[in-house]
Amino acid sequence: MKKIIIPFLVFTLFCSIVIAAGPKDSETKGTQNNNGNTEDSEKGQEEDQQVQTEQQTQTEEKEKNQQGQGGQTFILENQKKATTLDEVREMAQQRKKEMNQEIEGLDEIQRKVYQNQNQVREAVHVLLAIEDLAIGIGPQISKIAREFNNSIGETIIAEEKTQKRNSFIRFFMGGDKDAAEDIEQELNQNQQRIQNLRQLEEECDCEEEIKAVIQEQVQTIEQEQTRLQQLVDNEQSSVGVFGWVKNLFRWGR
Repeated sequence: MKKIIIPFLVFTLFCSIVIAAGPKDSETKGTQNNNGNTEDSEKGQEEDQQVQTEQQTQTEEKEKNQQGQGGQTFILENQKKATTLDEVREMAQQRKKEMNQEIEGLDEIQRKVYQNQNQVREAVHVLLAIEDLAIGIGPQISKIAREFNNSIGETIIAEEKTQKRNSFIRFFMGGDKDAAEDIEQELNQNQQRIQNLRQLEEECDCEEEIKAVIQEQVQTIEQEQTRLQQLVDNEQSSVGVFGWVKNLFRWGR
């Protein structure tokens, strides 16, 4: 009888151990699978998020580059060349009308910035239009005009930053020094371009009326240069509370 009971007890104990271990192993395996699936899911989400971030960054950089070159509204591919001064004036009026229409859909700050700088954009189109009338210097004038066109794109972006700067940040941190520096760099380059235009105007073997047109556009550009320089000075001189405290400690030394 004992010979039967002992093997039976051993068998029963073995089955109990197997049954007890079975669900635990299965549960552990299931947990591991679930953890693996969760980790794979999280990894996949991170990769998708990274791809979206990279795509967004590329899109923003592309838009920034387009704006830096003047954006869609600054493209000059369809710029026509005038054959008479009357045609130059008609083209200038038409372009001015188009630029006014372009800014209608902009917000108040953007509209103000564009209105200020549209005068230079108009001057650029006039300089491009007289290429065939400015005998001997037409291509050089067109080249400088296109450089001004690209510069306008850069200064518009920078000026928008100064105008949209949060009043709270401006109170404590002062003006946007980075944007002011960007504008100042363009102003320095534009000053050289203005000198080049004046020299070309003196060398031009063309009618006095054409020279007068060039001089008029140079004066328009210079006026905008003066306005932007004032903007730069205001941004750089606005130090804010933190800047004022910093200067106070500096003076106290």
